[in-house]
Amino acid sequence: MSLRITPLTDPTHGAHSRRLAWLASDADANPVGTAFLRLFDGGQEHLAELTLHVHPVERRKGVGSRLLDTAVAAARDNTRRCVVAQAEAGSPGEHFLPAHSFRKVLTLRFARLPLADVDTTALAEIIERPHPGYRLASWQGTVPDHLAQTFAASRRAMDDMPMEDTDHGTTAWDVDRVRAAAKAVEQRGDHLHTVVAIDTSNGSITGFTELVVPGGGTGDAQHYGTGVLPEHRGHGLGRWMKAEAIRQAHGHYPDLGGLLTDTADSNTHMRHISDSLGYVPTHTTLQYQLDL
Repeated sequence: MSLRITPLTDPTHGAHSRRLAWLASDADANPVGTAFLRLFDGGQEHLAELTLHVHPVERRKGVGSRLLDTAVAAARDNTRRCVVAQAEAGSPGEHFLPAHSFRKVLTLRFARLPLADVDTTALAEIIERPHPGYRLASWQGTVPDHLAQTFAASRRAMDDMPMEDTDHGTTAWDVDRVRAAAKAVEQRGDHLHTVVAIDTSNGSITGFTELVVPGGGTGDAQHYGTGVLPEHRGHGLGRWMKAEAIRQAHGHYPDLGGLLTDTADSNTHMRHISDSLGYVPTHTTLQYQLDL
């Protein structure tokens, strides 16, 4: 088929990444596919993330291959050493990506907690159970100034999260970056809720969990990450914080349907926490990587 690839201007450049975009159209100027390539910085300057969609009617006509070739060329031009892309298990992407030299590097298990099914009594027991030497704190939106530095420092809790064979790199976090991330959520109209565990001996944050709620307070909220610093693991802080996040979502958003989470298949500890809190598996997504 006659195909035209048009580069687009993406208005959503972030403070720590930028995105390239392309539109594929047929001979009659009908859009048939899109590709987006996110280029990271701050410890991930080697990495590009691809999102590619082709209209179901136009598949198997070379549209995806042309878009992929364009995006990969751009990744090379921007000195990236690898491109990652995700495909839901059983989807066309699961066959397309390996056929174009991508290798599977990570399996993500998704799960959902229906808020209508939450046992608030059991949840309260988890939250109220003493954790000597620690206390919980929380906020909505941007981190309060007096906790900003220690919150940024606590982000290294995610540095060793299981990523299987992905060339993920290490994200460099500082106060400006955590504030920029919160601002990005606010600008699209959603609500960022953060629960942290604090070391009572020195007031430092030892772990955190983040939840993003849709602006209208309906549908499903999405967990963005839960991490505990290595030196504070083994005290049940992850489950404690996540239970408090569930309690707040359940109490503050009566029309919210559920909470979504995704966890690497190899992260058995975090999967066990979700299972124990009532999350139900929904689907599996596979991450692929192309080494350039």
